Amino acid sequence: MKKRGKKVLEEEETLCCCEYVNRLGERSHVAACCCDCEDLDDACDRFLKRESQKPESLSHVTAVFTDRIRVPWLWGGARKVELSVIPPLVLLPVLLHIAALHFLLGVVTLTALPGLVLWYYYFTHRKKGRTLFFLSLALFSLGYMYYLFLTEVLPRGDLGVMQPAVVTTGVILTLAALFHTKRDPGIVRPNLEDVHSTVTYHSPLAEIDSAVNGGKHDVTMTAANRTETTKHGEADLKESSRRNWCPACRVVRPPRAGHCRICGVCVRRLDHHCVWINSCVGLANHRSFLVTLVLFLSTSVYGISLVLRSVCPDQLLLTALLYCPGVYDQYSAALCFTCAWYSSLVTCGLLHLLLVQVINVSYNVTEREARLALREKTARSSYWGLVVDTGVYSRGFRGNWEEFMSMGEKLNPPTPLPTDLV
Repeated sequence: MKKRGKKVLEEEETLCCCEYVNRLGERSHVAACCCDCEDLDDACDRFLKRESQKPESLSHVTAVFTDRIRVPWLWGGARKVELSVIPPLVLLPVLLHIAALHFLLGVVTLTALPGLVLWYYYFTHRKKGRTLFFLSLALFSLGYMYYLFLTEVLPRGDLGVMQPAVVTTGVILTLAALFHTKRDPGIVRPNLEDVHSTVTYHSPLAEIDSAVNGGKHDVTMTAANRTETTKHGEADLKESSRRNWCPACRVVRPPRAGHCRICGVCVRRLDHHCVWINSCVGLANHRSFLVTLVLFLSTSVYGISLVLRSVCPDQLLLTALLYCPGVYDQYSAALCFTCAWYSSLVTCGLLHLLLVQVINVSYNVTEREARLALREKTARSSYWGLVVDTGVYSRGFRGNWEEFMSMGEKLNPPTPLPTDLV
């Protein structure tokens, strides 16, 4: 009887493909999205009675609606759908096809689209919330442009075999570099080998050879074996550790590390949180981030040149984007021309990002350090803030790039222990 009771209990706890555990920890079903919403009923009731709404009523309704949008999963349980992924999948094709109908519609659409994206960026950035909107927009833009290239440009017969092969290779390499960039930015994790009876010094003591134990020395905390030099070193270490202590992650941040309020983690050599990859850019993925930008820009520029050469064969590439007579006479050519304009806008935005990154690496300064230095007025800036030189870590142009290219050797530096704060 006991075995049978346990078996029945396990069967009841197993979720079918249409069931899920909601935000309150209760077992629910995907059909619940059509009924049983107390927050929505209360909001409608107050609206009909002309009563003021509760301050949190709208957020509660949104949270319930977001939690109930699920997709049945064959391997058990309904999977939650991130709503921020959906708008780019719907709006981008619709807006591009509308822009291809007429020249004026194209001007209005391609002007309003960047404005909407910037507005949504500042809206989400102000709330410090994570969103998959920009990553979805980036991936879908790349995939949809490649799809239109294969279905609209390639059948025109103006290209050979090599050009589509180069574009395909560029798209594959860009996706591979993006996947590598999103793996790990270099998160600072607590040291699990914390021992309360020792203090770890990461600088060699004066009377001990620095080659012993890799430059690290474990010294017991007894008053008998401390000299005046050790006391000063310990005080400086404790003061530095207190200053770099992160109460949210409960770790001591290494030099140049920072806490990302969007991801909720501390990252080594934090540069910035990039919304286009929905991840931080730090010590472990900064190089691959630059590689991703270079691959994307190269593929985009080459693809734009092929499209313009196909739909505007009588114009020079530099002038075809601005003047292409008769391109709106055929809808297929107009759609290709509109996509070339959209890709050009995206390319210009990412080219500015790449330029800023190259300048920062040349001066050995991160984007986070540059913003802090400009805010505190401790850096020299020129060219309207495009070049920021803090003068703290710079070792010359060549030395800065050598340090940047060898950052992979510093992925696992020794992390100060929380016991150093005691």
